[in-house]
Amino acid sequence: MRMEPCYEPIIGRYCNLETAGIEHRIYVEEAGEGIPLVCLHTAGADNRQFRHLLCDEEITNTYRVIAFDAPWHGKSNPPVGWQNDDYQLTSDGYKELVQSFCSALDLDQPVLMGCSMGGRIVLHLALAAPDDYRAVIALEGADRLQPYYDTSWLNRPDVHGGMVSAGFVSGQIAPESPSEYRWETLWGYMQSGPGIFKGDLYFYWQDGDFDDRSGKIDTDRCPVYLLSGEYDNSCTPERAQATAERIKGSKLTVMEGLGHFPMSENPALFREHLLPVLEEIALGSE
Repeated sequence: MRMEPCYEPIIGRYCNLETAGIEHRIYVEEAGEGIPLVCLHTAGADNRQFRHLLCDEEITNTYRVIAFDAPWHGKSNPPVGWQNDDYQLTSDGYKELVQSFCSALDLDQPVLMGCSMGGRIVLHLALAAPDDYRAVIALEGADRLQPYYDTSWLNRPDVHGGMVSAGFVSGQIAPESPSEYRWETLWGYMQSGPGIFKGDLYFYWQDGDFDDRSGKIDTDRCPVYLLSGEYDNSCTPERAQATAERIKGSKLTVMEGLGHFPMSENPALFREHLLPVLEEIALGSE
């Protein structure tokens, strides 16, 4: 018996753009129409983390959901000559990447939503270019963090970096999260390129702190939403709370039953927290 294929609504393609004087071939997936919602993945991962949002009709009926693999991640290759460089993500480089991407796609005041390192950079962008964005949603994002394990283990010739990366982050997934999605989340980390997770953590744990300036974010110009999983032991709810107190007018939600990867570890539970935020942003755009 011949089975008909059941296609998901996601469209995938490549975008060629220049950022920081370097040519990149960026893999992009999108679905839906309406307000642009640009989704930024976690350190050492890729846009597969957002596949459930891309397939959620209740979201894509109002939003054009766009998720891309940052250079060196997923299907986005490193730039030509990568073998001569050590990958290291910086605040300035990350900001320019997101701004270049939104400009290349000619997005009109998109909503930015990032998780972990993506959650940190959207806060930087709310400060740097508040009028460019309709709102920012920081998932597991804070303006100051503190390292709590030795990153040298993430790129050694005698250690499988992907397995170690998955091991480090496995404890950040909520115990209630379905096994299917727990292992799907970890599989993405097991596939990460050599040294990429370590290079991302340079921004996440060292270069990205800006608690001395985050209080200057004007939430009247760019609304800020902070969503923090109760089981996140990296960007803990306490760190998110401290960030919310510094960013006057920001709105914080502590998500019960979720960890550091809400959109991929338990998509059904995550959408219960996300939908009210997206509805509020959409109403504010009318």
